[in-house]
Formats: sequence, structure tokens, C-alpha cells
Amino acid sequence: MIELKPLSDANKEECFRMKVSEAQAENIATNASSFEAAKEHPDVARPFVIYADGVAVGFTMLAFDLAYEDPNDRYWLWRFMIDEKYQGRGYGKEALNNIVTYFKDNGATNIRLSTKESNVNAIRLYRSVGFEATGEVIDGEMVFEYDLTT
Repeated sequence: MIELKPLSDANKEECFRMKVSEAQAENIATNASSFEAAKEHPDVARPFVIYADGVAVGFTMLAFDLAYEDPNDRYWLWRFMIDEKYQGRGYGKEALNNIVTYFKDNGATNIRLSTKESNVNAIRLYRSVGFEATGEVIDGEMVFEYDLTT
């Protein structure tokens, strides 16, 4: 069973130890740098450690920018990773489904994310849960969106 638990002093060290493979590292910021970004944007960022049956297997950071003028650009999946030791076990897909539910339960109408075109495994995973490419490119990354209104 997958759970999202807020990143805190109690679980941040185990979170910071998690990493992706060297080949994937160019596609994602470290969890420690994401935590620093969250501290810079405490009114927007919602960082979580992803647990599977009580074991930390990944990290995610969600963005809820309710003050942003464009209502279609307020909700972002800023970070998402599954530790290299736990990839390929279905945790990513289950965690993404939980993340979609979290956004929906907290009033989001859509979710956006961006990733490099070379991040083919992540793109396949995002598409498998319902994210679709928008055709936009931001800072060299493809933008995907999940419509929560349908």
C-alpha cells in the first residue's frame, strides 16, 4: 500500500538518501535540493515522502499556487522520483494514482508537469495514468497535463 507522508525532520534523512540511477540523474533534481526549493516557496510547495508498506521508496513535491492568475496553471507535479532500488515494482504508478487523488481531493481541476523528452520511461509512466502532452515546451521540457474535470 502506497502512502504519501509530508516531508519532515523525522523522515528527511531517509528521503535525502534516495536516488535514481546515474542514467536518470540528469532528468531530476536531488531530493535535498527539492527540499530547499520547498523552503523557498512554503505557501506553494507540498513535499512528500512516498512509502510502500512503511518503507520509503520515493519522493514527490506538489505545487498548489492558488494565487496564480491562470486557473489552468495553478497545480503542478513539481518533482517525482522512485528510488532506484524500488523501480519496476509498480510503486511509481500506484504513487501517481495517489497523487492524482490528492490533487482532486484538494480542489485541483488539472495537474501539469514537465520533463525532458529523453526521459522516456517517465513519459511512458505519466501517460499510463492519464497525463497527455500539451504541445508546450518550457525551459526545454515537454509539458503534460491531467484533466481532473472529466
